[in-house]
Amino acid sequence: MPDNASPQMKPWIAAIHAYVPGKSRSADGKPLVKLSANENPLGTSPAALEALAAPRSPRDYPDPDSVALRTAIGNLHGIDPSRVVCGTGSDELLNLTAQAFAGPGDEVAFSRYSFSVYDIAARRCGAEPVVVADKDFGTDVDGLLAAVTDRTRVVFLANPNNPTGTFIPRAELERLHAGLPGDVLLVVDRAYAEYVDPADDDGALELAAQNSNVLVTHTFSKIYGLAGERVGWGTGAPGIIDALNRIRGPFNVTLGAQAAALAALADQDFVTSSREHNRAIRANFVAAVEALGNHGLRVVPSEANFVLVLFEGDLQAEAALHAIGDAGYAVRHLPGQGLPQALRITIGTAEQMDIIASVLRDMAESIQ
Repeated sequence: MPDNASPQMKPWIAAIHAYVPGKSRSADGKPLVKLSANENPLGTSPAALEALAAPRSPRDYPDPDSVALRTAIGNLHGIDPSRVVCGTGSDELLNLTAQAFAGPGDEVAFSRYSFSVYDIAARRCGAEPVVVADKDFGTDVDGLLAAVTDRTRVVFLANPNNPTGTFIPRAELERLHAGLPGDVLLVVDRAYAEYVDPADDDGALELAAQNSNVLVTHTFSKIYGLAGERVGWGTGAPGIIDALNRIRGPFNVTLGAQAAALAALADQDFVTSSREHNRAIRANFVAAVEALGNHGLRVVPSEANFVLVLFEGDLQAEAALHAIGDAGYAVRHLPGQGLPQALRITIGTAEQMDIIASVLRDMAESIQ
């Protein structure tokens, strides 16, 4: 063996572009107000904070099965707790799903402009990612169905979608599922579902309860304000949950995360107030940006706690990114996801969004 030999990563791993989180500092290291990671501007439920502050021994392993948390999730959503699995954020569950149900020679399909973890999840298990053309930055159900082949094993769908904020209603989700072969797993990633008006629920949990090929994932990172604790959950048929339990980390959700998530679930008033705050501030910000439509700015309709602002005139997204940074705020520029002409902007406080709108207005009006 040559002396200079070294371990080589698998080619499908080498093809992965590592996930890039939202920035919180400027290029020169100056801290910025982070509106780049879709965190809750209202913070965290006081009940969850109290649970986090309670004394516990770091010597002890957490409950490996998150029994109390799974029971509370089941009670809130009307799900048998045995059909719930908890993970280190929903990201862990998304990756494990691809690993459990796809591999070399298989295909994993998802829409263009969807969560970048889907591509990573497909590649890390050796499967081929199949990127399906969007419909005005949203999911094209017909396109997804047309992309399914006898090699397709998993279809990922974020609803609402990240990074565009688009949303498909119940009838379209049901149509997508009905058009899939029974051996194709539909994964509905509902990281932002709590921001949708309950009257507009997409029915994904019902699909998961009634079918053997649907997994629905949720996270505590967004509306619950527990991004730093890394806890999420999924639900599906017993066979799906069994597969994920076989390969997840044995103590994957920490003591503190389980306690905080349990307390957060019990504080649905915080969830409601966060949703109402987001709806009101988002509407005001969208109106302010849409007033700049004659300057080429457009907002993709969003049901999430962020909006995707398109720059289709003389004002360029990268220039706006720097100007917003100079004003003290970090937002998300996504050229690596094929969106060089757009900025994803988390909905913050009313004051924060007024400042960002003012920056955009001043820039747009200066280009005459």
